[in-house]
Amino acid sequence: MKTLVNVARYHMVDRVTYLALPWGIMIFSFLVNLAIAALVPAPGGWYTAGLLTIYVFLLISGAYTMTRSLPFGLMLGVSRRSYYLGTALLVAALGVVYGLGLTALQVVERATGGWGLSVHFFGVPWIMDGPWYQTWLASFVLLALFFLYGMWCGLVFRRWGTPGLVAFIAAQVLVVLVAVVAVSMTHSWSAVEQFFDALTALAVTGVLAALAVVLGLGGFASMRRVTV
Repeated sequence: MKTLVNVARYHMVDRVTYLALPWGIMIFSFLVNLAIAALVPAPGGWYTAGLLTIYVFLLISGAYTMTRSLPFGLMLGVSRRSYYLGTALLVAALGVVYGLGLTALQVVERATGGWGLSVHFFGVPWIMDGPWYQTWLASFVLLALFFLYGMWCGLVFRRWGTPGLVAFIAAQVLVVLVAVVAVSMTHSWSAVEQFFDALTALAVTGVLAALAVVLGLGGFASMRRVTV
């Protein structure tokens, strides 16, 4: 366990990548949305997707940990297994803290009536618009999911280069397209709609958590043979 903690601490030497930039970019997006809402008021309030910026940047950070940071980490004598699990520990820690931060900002947003401008930046409808614990859990799961997916993409790139990464993403797109075609050919869209209508926000969060575990296991399997 001590080795895993040391790996997590090794990553945190680069505080700009893991602390400053994710929040800095998100805050910039938040201020831009506030400015737009002030200049162009909306009767029903502003619902923005600006919060997505922090998730996307964590995806980039996940890829960064498996491309630029990996060689030096292994040079320090850390095994591939320990490096991956230590990075996963960092993912969990950041997810917990970041999730609490986003939840606190959502509470402030509600208390101020959308920052006085009816802006819904941190309160994402349905999945992150319930009790505080639901918002925190959904935030944590999504943060971990994006980071782990970035890690897996970084490992694929490290092992197979750009062609491998393109093929990796193309395979996922193909799976989605096959599923869409299958549903269309069987005229099952109404059943799909009923299925998702029956799901609660917590249930969807659980599905996303299961997906995050799959991504983590996929990355771990890829890590075993990655080259540096």
